[in-house]
Amino acid sequence: MNEYCIRIKDIPIEERPRERLIKYGESALSNAELLAIILRTGTKSESALDLAKKILSKYGGITFLANSSVFELSKIRGIGFAKACQIKACIELGKRLNSFKGQEKVKITCPEDVALLVMDEMRFLTKEHFRVIFLNTKNYVIQVKDISIGSLNSSIVHPREVFLEAIKQSSASIILCHNHPSGDPNPSSEDINITKRLIDAGKILGIEVLDHLIIGDGKYISLKEKNII
Repeated sequence: MNEYCIRIKDIPIEERPRERLIKYGESALSNAELLAIILRTGTKSESALDLAKKILSKYGGITFLANSSVFELSKIRGIGFAKACQIKACIELGKRLNSFKGQEKVKITCPEDVALLVMDEMRFLTKEHFRVIFLNTKNYVIQVKDISIGSLNSSIVHPREVFLEAIKQSSASIILCHNHPSGDPNPSSEDINITKRLIDAGKILGIEVLDHLIIGDGKYISLKEKNII
């Protein structure tokens, strides 16, 4: 017995993802509806919307889309390399748009400013990235740069690597941040020890370490706010 498939064109016009986006705006659509618009077509046995729902429910939601490679996506029935490339291109554009500041200089006044600057990218990283934000005398961001990329559970950082770059950038101060791929931002003893070591090195060089943020999945912890440093 052949399984009946409801195609997008069989859905009432006012309920189709593309038409709903035009009428109500993209924010009114579910993740599955947005993905269905990107996919455009499904398979012989399922519509683009059904395929999108299956991908999001079976493989771990939009986090899976952000972390997976083109090759991994292409192995899913109904995707292929062309659609996989479309998905990854849309995700990358979203990341770039979210972090785009144009010619505006970014000023850091509190830990939340740091989180807004790095959260959307760092929350999805599958390895620990130790990133440094270099600031001028008025706390405007000069540059944000990865200093090291570690294993799934740890990232080893040497003060020489951090402050060599800070000197090159003529930084007055720096803010440290790294992600926990587990999604839990609670600091480890290693996190605290590395931070204190970098603070001591900064005092010698006259480059203040203002804070260290640990990025989890949509949440963060500031060691300064927690009075850990």
